Amino acid sequence: MRYGRTQEILYELNKIKDSTKDESFINKYRLLMETPVYVDSPLAISATEVFKDNEDLFDDEVRAEIEGGDNPLEFDGLRFTKTVEESRALNESGEPCIIISASGMCDVGRIKHHLKHNLWNSNNTILFVGYQAAGTLGRRIVEGAKKVKIFGEEIAVNAQIEYIEGYSGHADQEWLMNFIYSFIQKPKQIILVHGEKDAEQELKNKISEETHIPVIIPKYGEIYNVQNDNVYLEGRLELESVRRIQKIEILNKVKMLGDEMKDMKDILETDILTEDTKEDEINSISLKLKEIEKLIVSIIE
Repeated sequence: MRYGRTQEILYELNKIKDSTKDESFINKYRLLMETPVYVDSPLAISATEVFKDNEDLFDDEVRAEIEGGDNPLEFDGLRFTKTVEESRALNESGEPCIIISASGMCDVGRIKHHLKHNLWNSNNTILFVGYQAAGTLGRRIVEGAKKVKIFGEEIAVNAQIEYIEGYSGHADQEWLMNFIYSFIQKPKQIILVHGEKDAEQELKNKISEETHIPVIIPKYGEIYNVQNDNVYLEGRLELESVRRIQKIEILNKVKMLGDEMKDMKDILETDILTEDTKEDEINSISLKLKEIEKLIVSIIE
């Protein structure tokens, strides 16, 4: 989760858990009010500590709640899982609970372990509260995939999948248009540099039609010069610069694969290579690892 989003959700959950005056509300949300909440993300836990250390910077409403004894970041049933062992224990426990785990588009981190252990169960709900980029595991789940591969194992998606866009760190089209309308003196030119291709084109069309402001969507490697009211294409990156960027991207992918390998090692140790593992399963894993080894060798040869 992005910085601040976890704390926003904890704030909302605290309001539910603290609603003890309305009997009809209690009856409707009694189970939710009694359900433990686990924050299972080292970064989110660290960010929460930063929030706690700077409570004097909260707005008047939240400060008043804290002074009244109701800290939104501290409530009954809220627990922080700081170690890997504590995180694993969540997947071994059968108790109903809410797990807030950093997504990272669901491609790396603890969230993959939680998905592996919970996606198949129709009693569970997976709630996405942030943008999922195209091509990622999270995007495939949000778009309705019936099966996904996690750590090389095919997992059925039987859990209820929900998505709340309101917590996303990305402004939607409406808010971007509102931002443009808010200028007293309208921009002379707009350059769109972040977003999916189709969404960028749709936004460009909307801006052009409604505001008549010229819009540019730069192509990869193009260099634009912005001087006063003038924007013009100055040139394109030289081939060597493009190659340097591509090299950085490759190294980043290698790092991500390294994280994946570490996750796979943990899964093999704790979930797969147990005393009950059959010989044919061990042989199958061994063959797959040999295939991976061959691919790695072929890349670096």
